[in-house]
Parts: sequence; structure tokens; C-alpha cells
Amino acid sequence: SALLLFISIMTMFMSGVVAIFEYDLKKIIALSTLSQLGMMMFSISLGLYELAFFHLLTHALFKALLFLCAGVLIHGAGNTQDIRSFGGLSLNFPLVTVCMNLANLSLCGVPFLAGFYSKDLIVELACQYSWGIFVLLMMFICLSLTVLYSVRLTYLSFVGSYGGG
Repeated sequence: SALLLFISIMTMFMSGVVAIFEYDLKKIIALSTLSQLGMMMFSISLGLYELAFFHLLTHALFKALLFLCAGVLIHGAGNTQDIRSFGGLSLNFPLVTVCMNLANLSLCGVPFLAGFYSKDLIVELACQYSWGIFVLLMMFICLSLTVLYSVRLTYLSFVGSYGGG
């Protein structure tokens, strides 16, 4: 159980750090999936099996929406996956912008969206376990990385200026 806890935290951490420095849209979404799988394994390491399954189901829903939106953006941006060449797509794709932002917010665990109900419960119950301050600190760092790469993805895709050539 301690080994699974360590591996899951390291998985969340490494995939979050790599996603921050990645520019390929599909790779960022795939790395975020890896990070969430780490979250599920973290939940399993605490003995919260049903909660891990619940997070799997909610994650599948908003991740599917993210991949659908990514497909539209890739097609609309001239078949490129490089988010540096997106910029300002919110003007051309307002519905995709809304859907992708909702999915990203759910991924981040914003209250009253699908991801909140599973992710917040995992965090809340993890705080009740006595694994030590290092485990809790790493968990919150990993959660912060999720927010960071999601905000970066949204900014570079929809808010930033067009960088394509």
C-alpha cells in the first residue's frame, strides 16, 4: 500500500510537470489522463476503491469531451496539434471554447462540476489519513500542477494571440 502510494504520487507529479512544458494538444490531454490515473491509484492506496471507480467514471466523461473539443480545434487550425499556433480560437469556435473550458474546469475540480464530486472527496479523505505532511504536500502540489497546465492550455488556445505561420 505504501509502495502504491509512492508510485501514484510520483505518477501524478511527473505527468503534471511534463504537461506544463508540452505543446502538443493531444499529449497534454493524454498526460492529464495519466495524472488522473495516478489520482485513482492514490485513492486505491488509501483503500478507497469505490471512490477511485467513481473518479474513473466522472473522469471518462469530461475527458471524452476534452478529446472531442481537441479534435475540432485540430481540424479547425489546419490539422496542427501545436498549441503555439492556435491562439484566439475562441472567436472562431465559441461553442468549443465553452465546452472545453467546462471540461477543463471539471478536470481541475471546480465546485459543482463532475470532477469536483470525486476529486474533492478523495482529497478530503486523504487529509484524514495520517500518512504525514509530505504525502499531503505532494498531493496538493500535484493538484496545483493540474490547474496550471489546464490554465496554460486554455490561455494558449483561446486567449493568447495567434502564433501560427
